[in-house]
Amino acid sequence: MKVALFSDTFYPQVNGAARTLKRLTDHMMKSGIEYEIFVPEMKEMAQSYPNTNQFTSFPFFFYPECRAAIANPKKIMDQLRAFSPDLVHIATPLTMGLYGMYGAKRLNIPMTASYHTHFDRYLDYYKSSWLSPILCKYLKWFHQPFETIFVPSKETKIHLELQGFHSLSIWGRGVDCNQFHPNKNSMFLRDKYNIKEKHIVLYVGRLAPEKDICTLTNIIEHFPEKLQKEVHWLIVGNGPSYEELDAQMNEKENVTLTGYLMGDELSQAYASADLFVFPSATETFGNVVLEALASGTPAIVADAGGVKEIVMDNATGKVCPPKDHQAFIRAIMELLENEKKLRRMELEARNFALQQSWDTILDQLLDEFENIALHRSTRLKHA
Repeated sequence: MKVALFSDTFYPQVNGAARTLKRLTDHMMKSGIEYEIFVPEMKEMAQSYPNTNQFTSFPFFFYPECRAAIANPKKIMDQLRAFSPDLVHIATPLTMGLYGMYGAKRLNIPMTASYHTHFDRYLDYYKSSWLSPILCKYLKWFHQPFETIFVPSKETKIHLELQGFHSLSIWGRGVDCNQFHPNKNSMFLRDKYNIKEKHIVLYVGRLAPEKDICTLTNIIEHFPEKLQKEVHWLIVGNGPSYEELDAQMNEKENVTLTGYLMGDELSQAYASADLFVFPSATETFGNVVLEALASGTPAIVADAGGVKEIVMDNATGKVCPPKDHQAFIRAIMELLENEKKLRRMELEARNFALQQSWDTILDQLLDEFENIALHRSTRLKHA
């Protein structure tokens, strides 16, 4: 099987969609499946990255890490014709996705899509909710031609079904339990960031309004004084809210903003933390939550989006009402003050993550790819 993949983000960019698609291409390579990647030009990506076609681009205004491409549709169609894929998979509704759709339709190649981001839910955070009906109408139109639309969670599937989407299938997410492991707990992290407090409470993710960074700051600002001196807040990530958050937390000695961390440093951050706090209510899945659980770090999350399917309340963490910083504070205090319960949750978190195998999940996805390609081929033979 040969697969052409169209996306607006890819490795080494740091976001859930890019990392998931890198997992997919790695698995295709391991499985002997040929692939070509079509993406916007990115400063992070070397021109020599294998099997990659890049096109001139500009930042997408809601999400600058995602880029809208400018390309000649005929050139993309010629590249598709030369590669002759059995399937075109499109992971973006932006211009790169439109180019892929155009080429696949003209060449009569079966198409699938994956839905990664609730862009419609982002609008409220950018005072643009008036655009929601237009965006939803566009997204529904865009996804209409696909044989299957893959979504990362039941919550996302229900959300799209209510909007009239069809042919939805769940493509879950896995986690590398060797990379993210409790034994990555290290004093190096404490030494590097001069952390002297007893507890580390961690956030990992994009620093942007749609991640409910406002709720995170409220949690920190209103945390009771009696425990504040025992807690160090470690915030890992970057994004448009970084400078504002850094200025707001500048005088707090028990708050550290690290920027993006990669590799062992990221693994150490997860494993060295006592709790992971993730207030975002806009997630289609929440890869970072699963990485925390694999590291044996219970997660406290919002009761919204895909994250509520990862965290089992009072088993692998706590689930709180969205935007309710007081509920998050109570949950953090409850677990930090009950060491026995926290230790039990750490084991539950790790055990849950061990069941989320990337190989199994991606094998199932490739089986669906193959069935769709074969079904189209059979129909054409009998046409």
